[in-house]
Amino acid sequence: MIPEKILVEIIESQREKILNTERGILRENLEEFKLRKGSALIISGIRRCGKSTLLKQLLSQNKKFYYLNLEDPRLEGFELIDFNKVNEIFEKKYGSNGIYFFDEIQNVDKWEKFIRFLADRKNTIVITGSNASLLSRELGTRLTGRHISHELFPFSYEEFLEFHKIKPSIESYEKYLFLGGFPEFLEDNDDYYLNEILNSVVMRDIAIRYGIKNATTLKKLAIYLVTHVGKEFSYNSLKKTFEVGSVRSIIDYISYFEDAYLVFTIPQFNYSYKKQQVNPKKVYSIDNGLSYVNSVSFSKDKGKMLENNVFLHLRRKYKEIFYFQNNKECDFIVKEREKIVQAIQVCYDINRENQDREINGLVEAMNELKLSDGLILTYNQDDHFEIEGKRIIVKPVWKWMLENEK
Repeated sequence: MIPEKILVEIIESQREKILNTERGILRENLEEFKLRKGSALIISGIRRCGKSTLLKQLLSQNKKFYYLNLEDPRLEGFELIDFNKVNEIFEKKYGSNGIYFFDEIQNVDKWEKFIRFLADRKNTIVITGSNASLLSRELGTRLTGRHISHELFPFSYEEFLEFHKIKPSIESYEKYLFLGGFPEFLEDNDDYYLNEILNSVVMRDIAIRYGIKNATTLKKLAIYLVTHVGKEFSYNSLKKTFEVGSVRSIIDYISYFEDAYLVFTIPQFNYSYKKQQVNPKKVYSIDNGLSYVNSVSFSKDKGKMLENNVFLHLRRKYKEIFYFQNNKECDFIVKEREKIVQAIQVCYDINRENQDREINGLVEAMNELKLSDGLILTYNQDDHFEIEGKRIIVKPVWKWMLENEK
């Protein structure tokens, strides 16, 4: 429990800070973040991707609000019962019927009970958190049908352009390809900032939370995964590489990384869910800049950097993404509402050496999945092909991104 006097000081100082925070560029699809009485809007994403700034944009539309950032170190020891005191302070100082904004709420055990209490009384609530699993698990048990969830990522290419006030071009995309989209990093390009994001995710969000003693191995695994994007892996091979005691530990570690939005894994496409789970998976990183800064090898393969960018763009819109592998390989298969809607191949450029491999891999996937149109995304090539009655478009990634932002 925290004394009321201390809570008042923290609430007042946090409110002043959030009011003085710059609103920043408006995030894409802001209109989708709708506030409803008796319901909680849940915003999840990796730490420092802009969730607090998004809260600022939402609360700027509402004059009466309550705000509490539960990652404030002064709130160490905050318990469920403290929410009652906080609520009393809110109403006493700022009046009743305000909109509740809670930042990083997953730090408080059993937080969902208080949110359910607020929802039952027809309050409007906005919650952010940097752990997808913790949020979804508690929400599923306590707030079924009483919440709307959204994910937030680092800046897209279009947001990157708006942030820097520059126009789309191959030159501006080259910067985005290497720098990524963490807003504060783009302010001064200090590599230390992205080093600290990785350290915070590994240590605070995972090692400490889950009581993992061998944090050194955990960090080595994290760096390996964020810098080997587009590579197939098996849990058993990683167990041997990092000399971890059991495959179960590797499975848990990668699950923790995914929950914290550090990496994403995608399965090989198969109509059998069981075979999807058995076959090797591929891994992708949350941000090119983070991977580049934390590894000396990541930038040596621009094709993989491009592939990671494409994956992130797709992941903002789709949850079901696969890779295809039979006799040949296709980078991405996109599924929406139980239907395969896209087959996409990514390569830095199409040339004599790789043309057959890239096109044939895409065509094989299209034939298997009964698609008439396919897409090859490159660094800066435009072209098209007609093969076996299939239409294949070749397009620069940066143009494709802008055409598919909405």
